[in-house]
Amino acid sequence: MPDRSLEMARRVRTAQRKLASAPAAARDRVLRQLAALLEERSEQLLEENRKDLAEARASGLAAPLLSRLALSGSKLETLRQGVAKLARDRDLLGREIRKTELDEGLVLRQVRSPIGVLLIIFESRPDAVVQIGSLALRSGNGVLLKGGAEALRSNRALIGCLRDAIEAEGLDGDAILGVEGREAAQALLAHDELIDLVIPRGSAELVRSLQAATRIPVLGHADGVCHLYLDASADPEVAARLALDGKCDYPSACNAVETLLVHRNFLPHLDRVARALRQAGVELHADEEALPHCPEAVPAVDEDWSKEYGDLVVAVGTVGSLDEAIDHIHRYGSAHTEAIVATDPEAQRRFLGEVDSASVFANASTRFADGFRYRLGAEVGISTGRIHARGPVGVEGLLTTRWLLEGSGQAAGDYGPGKRAFTHRTLPLA
Repeated sequence: MPDRSLEMARRVRTAQRKLASAPAAARDRVLRQLAALLEERSEQLLEENRKDLAEARASGLAAPLLSRLALSGSKLETLRQGVAKLARDRDLLGREIRKTELDEGLVLRQVRSPIGVLLIIFESRPDAVVQIGSLALRSGNGVLLKGGAEALRSNRALIGCLRDAIEAEGLDGDAILGVEGREAAQALLAHDELIDLVIPRGSAELVRSLQAATRIPVLGHADGVCHLYLDASADPEVAARLALDGKCDYPSACNAVETLLVHRNFLPHLDRVARALRQAGVELHADEEALPHCPEAVPAVDEDWSKEYGDLVVAVGTVGSLDEAIDHIHRYGSAHTEAIVATDPEAQRRFLGEVDSASVFANASTRFADGFRYRLGAEVGISTGRIHARGPVGVEGLLTTRWLLEGSGQAAGDYGPGKRAFTHRTLPLA
């Protein structure tokens, strides 16, 4: 019986190489075509999503996953804008990042190159299809997209837009292939000779299960335990505003605030923040010191400090100093996104310099940790690892490099003691 997963991976590899070697203008046109299709087919896309949502509600899908599953006109427009922005961006493929004359007539260039074939496995979020697919097109990568069964119709319709945009420009639509079924995805994890990188977008359980199941490198984050620290010098109005935005703007997002850390000297102002959160429907789990300042809060337990709620729930903890806040973040956080509210410049400086997370902010919402907001156009996900890309991963995070050497018949044996010497002269980039 033929290995269908092997055939799929080979098809994507072949199509990816054609995409990567196509002129930059062709990839530009594909992206513009994709942006146009998202607008032209918006009602069809929303209708397919409504069918998915109806089935998901009937099956009892959890509220955070339902939130991620839902598409809307505004979401589609944001996706369209991201694709249009990518189409306007400078194509990075083949761009020189280093150029060295090794000797007269012997020039070495280091140029940007695609990673190759990506396997993306994600839960619920059909918008990930467009974000990932458009970044793959811009960077010359091929993609195998495995979404959750709950978004089957939405994913098929969006993958259809991507493939149609590619084929409209005479390129091979197999650069983007949808994968359906858990067994098919599991089989693909065995093909490390054809798939270069796995990127999971979903729960910590999903990430860890993939890391254990494959020899292919896995890029992703296990949790989104993000902190908002209210310094002793915090402006109470700004603190309330950023706590509300960080928790309530999109509670199921991985960059939503899960823990509110409060300096002991800010406690007299905490009730203002807590009341604003309660009015927005947020459940507060507060430690012993914060509890009297948090109306209707329940006592926090140890598990709260490392929990990603993905819902309208937030833990509130008290610290006695900036050092204690940073230690708490490093102990319980997931190195995703952290923010400080402070008017003290030294507190801001230390927080930005000492907190070891992929994104660290001062007086700004954790919700800004996003590829579109970073002007990356979109993101394939957020990486909390320290190897390769970190934070929102856009086009540059999907590129590696190659070395190109152009000579005129030189041999390595021509160089050495008593022979020719290398000039090693840095040359201007093209």
